Parts: sequence; C-alpha cells; structure tokens
Amino acid sequence: MARKVVGRPAEETLSLWKREQALLKTLVVDRDTEAWQRDPAFSGLQRVGGVDVSFVKGDSVSACASLVVLSYPELEVMYEDCRMVSLTAPYVSGFLAFREVPFLVDAVQQLREKEPRLMPQVLFVDGNGVLHHRGFGVACHLGVLTDLPCIGVAKKLLQVDGLENNALHKEKIRLLKAGGDSFPLMGGSGTVLGMALKSHDHSTKPLYVSVGHKMSLEAAVRLTHGCCKFRIPEPVRQADIRSRDYIRRTLGVQGAPALQPERSKKAQRPKACPQGVSEEPAGSSDQVRLHPPGRGRAPTTVRTHIAALGVLIRNFAAQLGLRTSCFLQEGHLDPGSPFPQPCIFGLTFPSRGKTSKRWHCPGSFSDPCHLGPDKGLTRTTGKQHFISPIPSSSSVKWS
Repeated sequence: MARKVVGRPAEETLSLWKREQALLKTLVVDRDTEAWQRDPAFSGLQRVGGVDVSFVKGDSVSACASLVVLSYPELEVMYEDCRMVSLTAPYVSGFLAFREVPFLVDAVQQLREKEPRLMPQVLFVDGNGVLHHRGFGVACHLGVLTDLPCIGVAKKLLQVDGLENNALHKEKIRLLKAGGDSFPLMGGSGTVLGMALKSHDHSTKPLYVSVGHKMSLEAAVRLTHGCCKFRIPEPVRQADIRSRDYIRRTLGVQGAPALQPERSKKAQRPKACPQGVSEEPAGSSDQVRLHPPGRGRAPTTVRTHIAALGVLIRNFAAQLGLRTSCFLQEGHLDPGSPFPQPCIFGLTFPSRGKTSKRWHCPGSFSDPCHLGPDKGLTRTTGKQHFISPIPSSSSVKWS
C-alpha cells in the first residue's frame, strides 16, 4: 500500500514557514557576485551542479534526492550522489522548499565535507527562484542555505503577480525563433520576475528562468542556454536521469515490487494547495549508500530552521569581521515534538583565540528571537559556544 503524507499542515506550521521565508528572503542576492559571471564566455567557470527529487509511483513519501556536478563547458558528469529519503512534510503550494530542500542541503554539505574540490560554482534547481508567490522559491531557499549561486529553471509558468499563460503569452512564445531567444516575465507590479527562454533550436516550449541567489538574471539566462544540449539544462537533466535510475536499481536490489519512478511530480504531491492558487515546480556512483531517516536524527523541519539560523549568524559575524563555522548537535533534539527544545547549535570563532562572546536566543519558536552577547566574556580553551533555540521572525536584533 502506498504511503501518504498527511494533508495540509496546521496553520501554526504554515505561519512559521511564512516567517522563515520572509527572514531568508532578506538575504537573497540578485546580482553577479563572481568574476566568471560577468565574463561573456564565463571564463573561470569549471563546475556546474544540478539537483532533483524524483518520486516513486504510488508513494508520496519515498523519493530519491540527487546532486550531480558537471564539468563546464564540456558538461561531463564529475560527481553524483543519489540517496533515498522520506518526505515527511506535505506538499503545499508555495512551500515546496520545506518538503525537499533539507535533503538537497544535506547532499551539498556531504560533498563540501568529502570532496571540496568538486563543489559546484553554481547550482541549477528544478523549480522557481524569485518567480514565486512571496518572491522566495525553492531555488532561493537552497541558494541562501548553501551560500551558492543558484538558478531556478521551471518547465511551466507559475502564474503569480498577474502573469498568465494566455493568448498574448503564447504569441510571445511563438515569436521565439532560435535557441537563446527570450522575453521578460513582467508582473503586474512592474517587476521583471524572470525570463522565458527558448533553450534549444528544436524545443517548442520555453523554460522559465529566474534568479535563485548570488547571480543576475541576465547571467542566469545566458548560462542556462549554454548548459542545454536538449531542452532541459544538462545538470538538472542528469540529476533527474540518475535519480530515476537509482530508484529502479534500489527497488530491484531490495526485492521490492517493480514500481517505476514517477514522471509527473505534480501527480505525486497531495493536493493541499489553497483554492485558486497553483504552483507547478519544474520538473550512480559505484558506492552509493542509502540514507533513510534514522532514529535520533533531527526532524526535517527542525533541520531546515537550524540551517536558517546558521545563515543568520554567519551574516552577523561577517558584519563584525569574524570568520565563523556552525554545527548542530542533533542529540539535544526531542524527536517526539514538532518544535523541540532546547536545540543546541554550536558556533566557533577560529580566528579569535581563547576569548569569544556567546550568543543565545531566549523565547520559543513562536516568539521573536533577540540575539545578543552575554554579559561579559566567556573564556574557554575549546572556543565553542552554543545558541538556542531558532529565530522564527525577521525582527532579529541585538539585545
């Protein structure tokens, strides 16, 4: 029998998700941040990454999260990581990131720790960036949490801010003649949210490209076109192919029924969307290991919030001129609670010797979090201090 995720989450959870989106949205960078992005030929770009989540037919919980890294401009696969995951968060229109991004962040972090020389310089994401109900789609979410340039590439138009797939839009598509041709997606607010791109000479349907993080829209469109052997950018295409193949091989090895990977993600997502709103997200190594959620591991939603806190702290530290690294001690999380406390989050200052300030977050998940140094200095030899719990609103300030 197919396993199904519960329906629409509680209003308290949706409110928490909205606050986190609003907080992380303030960290999005929509301009070029690397020298190679400003070069007409992308000189200096050597590695491009792609991520994808593929589903098992008849099972809205089991999925395969994949990350691939390709050489550029050859577009040959240099690295791949596929793992089976359980999607415990339900699909809700506008909140796809809370269902899928934690597993993709884990995959990027694994690569960063194991093979840092293979880290991609940019990530292509099968979904939207700023072209989103609240201007913060899955590509923005992943970009901010990984601190990597990200590009959102969707196969269907997300109809927000007055954008419609109407006769006028279809006529603009018809006028796209050659690969690389594009037109802007300007919403009713007058903001250009993305570009419709004819990615290949022989493609009849455009891609919808939007900024995810740390890259301009112009550079994102040029690079997307440059990574297309076919309609879909090769990094996303390879991530999709390899995740589906991994599902087939894994189910076969485990002696499971011959279930086929689901081609349509939309069909596998429980219909928990608000009425009148639609969101259409875009679409093996020899030693691949399965990573099902284990006991004692922090719940997916909690890990997402903790990653958000890491970004917040890193930005505060950068303003103070400090080099920081953050980590989570998951053993302090109570797996039986949706919002467990206390959550222990380690922050180190490797450049400050034996003297460091300690930050703490009083209050609960539903309260604003005030970050501030404790009175006086804490002197230790370990240089590790802790933060608890996780901020849930954008009203973060020094106490």
